[in-house]
Amino acid sequence: MRAVDTNIIVRYLTGDDPGQAARARAVVDAGNVFVGTTVLLETDWVLRSVYGLAPEHVADALSAFSGLPGVTLENPTLVAGALASVKKGMDFADALHLGAAAKCEAMLTFDRRFIGTASGDAVKVMEP
Repeated sequence: MRAVDTNIIVRYLTGDDPGQAARARAVVDAGNVFVGTTVLLETDWVLRSVYGLAPEHVADALSAFSGLPGVTLENPTLVAGALASVKKGMDFADALHLGAAAKCEAMLTFDRRFIGTASGDAVKVMEP
């Protein structure tokens, strides 16, 4: 199995550099590819901040990429839950943090938006 970095996924999804996109597509399509959770987090950031994509579109792209044959995620359950939360308005990073804290009684933060978008989740998100 080979692990891929953010730039491989970005080139695969955007095709903005034809040469690198073709190489990225060949790697991913060959299968047996590992994707770390932090790579997906960075990919989300790049696609939103550099390419200007809406969070929902990024979530759709990452969901489709994650479901490709031969792609193995470090933590598929965590990522699937986080991507579903993005569809409900939560930030992907916040959703990953919240999912990782699933066994905790609360997630403490000063981030008002995070508190608001996480209401109703199993882990209570609140200000300390």
